[in-house]
Amino acid sequence: MVKTSYLAQFYGKSQNYTDIPNKWYKEYNVKKGLRNEDGTGVRIGLTRVADVVGYEETAEGAIQAIPGKLYYRGIDVEALVKGKHNSHFGYEEVCFLLLFGYLPRKAELDRFCGILRDNYTIPDEFVEMNLLRSPGRNLMNCLQNAVLSLYNYDEDPDNIDVYETLVKGISLLAKLPSIACYAYQSKVHYFDRDSLFIHYANPSYSIAENFLSLLRKDQQFTDKEAQLLDTIMMLHADHGGGNNSTFTNVVIASTGTDIYSTICGSIGSMKGPRHGGANIKVAEMMDVVLKEAGGYKADEKALRSVAERLLDKELYDQSGLIYGFGHAVYTISDPRAEMLRACCKVVAQEKDKMTEFNFRRRFEKVVLEVMKERKGVSIPTNVDYYSGFAYEMLNIPRDLYTPLFVCSRLVGWVAHNIENKLYDGRIMRPATKYVGENIDYTPMEDR
Repeated sequence: MVKTSYLAQFYGKSQNYTDIPNKWYKEYNVKKGLRNEDGTGVRIGLTRVADVVGYEETAEGAIQAIPGKLYYRGIDVEALVKGKHNSHFGYEEVCFLLLFGYLPRKAELDRFCGILRDNYTIPDEFVEMNLLRSPGRNLMNCLQNAVLSLYNYDEDPDNIDVYETLVKGISLLAKLPSIACYAYQSKVHYFDRDSLFIHYANPSYSIAENFLSLLRKDQQFTDKEAQLLDTIMMLHADHGGGNNSTFTNVVIASTGTDIYSTICGSIGSMKGPRHGGANIKVAEMMDVVLKEAGGYKADEKALRSVAERLLDKELYDQSGLIYGFGHAVYTISDPRAEMLRACCKVVAQEKDKMTEFNFRRRFEKVVLEVMKERKGVSIPTNVDYYSGFAYEMLNIPRDLYTPLFVCSRLVGWVAHNIENKLYDGRIMRPATKYVGENIDYTPMEDR
């Protein structure tokens, strides 16, 4: 084991050689993290899979903010959510659309769902060998290990042909919800000393229904619960090619590596609290908000005080952030948050959770007002603010919030992976500009 005191000495000395001031990015005209100075993203590719819209160009060529829109293959996601009516298979329809580029007829969707069901089955002994015998404290790491282990069950794992990528991607899409639930059961059994139960996937259920069934001891769920989770998965299925985990997937895939490695990389990206892990940050923050405000009946003055203390770095993680608000692209509204808020209200009414829902709604309004006063511009509520509340109403443990996001977004990763294989076979290689000094080599005896 390396002694940390020695490392600290070297690290302290190295600061003189590694510091890069933020102002240099402007001086050298280099983008930082693929972002413009105003925080908007730099376009780095072309896609026909999904579009995230928060701005439009005026007749004069200027850019102005507009209510947010999310499109899958050119179709407004709001129309997809409304169009599924009471179906629990809306997510499967979205998967078909993203993978094949068009809306399926009923017979095509039924056949596609049949293919997914055929892939629900997990290899013999996989759960015991890779999950029950190797429980993990963090389920995202468990998912990475499980995905890489599935490589060994594939007879031709390194085949990156477009069709083979599609087949392997569908197999992972069908299996991952079960694996996530099994990883959770293993964790709580080993680390929390709780009872262990393992259910098999029901071949007649949708992916959303199966997730609820696998997670619950009695396997029971209501129609509205299944509809809510199905809608959440639809809204999380893709978010354009520029989000971090999707971009990560495409970058890794461009090297010619296998799909298991690309999915593993995307899961690692999504684990971070600035990406997929943001829903957990919202849930933890709201625990603090509830306590500091004095409960669900807190008045506007108490809620405003909490919001201001969060911004002043006095509460929660002292970051100065109010999680669940603001977005890199959406400036006026996040369409996913708008739809999810309405869905949450329906389930809240069914589960007698309107007190909790109204508390969230009131705090949301206060935060938007305070942020407008502090920053001088309006910001939107983002999807993470309500997704955590939705999971809470569905009795989904926080350990599974981000893994469930993975299960939903995997189809988007596969769709962009395939698209880039079809139109660009080159390796993705961003460039950086060297800003250090050239130094002559000094022999050891002269240092």
